[in-house]
Amino acid sequence: MFLTFEGIEGTGKSTQIRMLVEHLKRRGQDPLVTLEPGGSRVGRELRRMLLHLESRDITPETELFLYLADRAQHAAQVIRPALARGQVVLSDRYADSTVVYQGYGRGLEPRLLHQLNEVAVAGCWPDATILLDLEPEIGLNRAMARNLREGKAVEEGRFEAESLEFHRRVREGYLTWASLHQDRIFIVDATPGPDEVFDAVRAVMERARTRH
Repeated sequence: MFLTFEGIEGTGKSTQIRMLVEHLKRRGQDPLVTLEPGGSRVGRELRRMLLHLESRDITPETELFLYLADRAQHAAQVIRPALARGQVVLSDRYADSTVVYQGYGRGLEPRLLHQLNEVAVAGCWPDATILLDLEPEIGLNRAMARNLREGKAVEEGRFEAESLEFHRRVREGYLTWASLHQDRIFIVDATPGPDEVFDAVRAVMERARTRH
């Protein structure tokens, strides 16, 4: 089974993935945890370019194709082989991020971005996507505090440096995109504490497992 986690910065995706890994391991499973950008060797090189503050001059089109390159390598080299081995795959971001950030956020055409994603993933779509939803002001404060705490304010701070209006567009884009893909994307309120959010995440996973 392939599950992806989406949301604006600071929604707690990493925390929820960690909690889900612990839950799955208690059930005797060995999930693969991965992320975008940077889930493959090539992707790690691309991640440095895409997230560093020095890359604020990257055009929307360049950004788009770098993310697509990262995703094509990620799907082919990491995700598809893990699924073939029978593993559960949990990814922190995937194709929906490109539609939302480069589409609704940057102003590129979402339908075209979805078609380009089709090429990049070559049929490797998630069984379910968990969209952690949060007010942008709260998410940004959390994300910036995390980056400062972990010493990543420069090397991974490019999106946190975007305007609040950009993050509002991204949040609304996620909600719009989720409404168009209700069979796959499940919205979870990320406002409560981690344990309460995880109860909802686990419910989505069980629903996806039953359907899978």
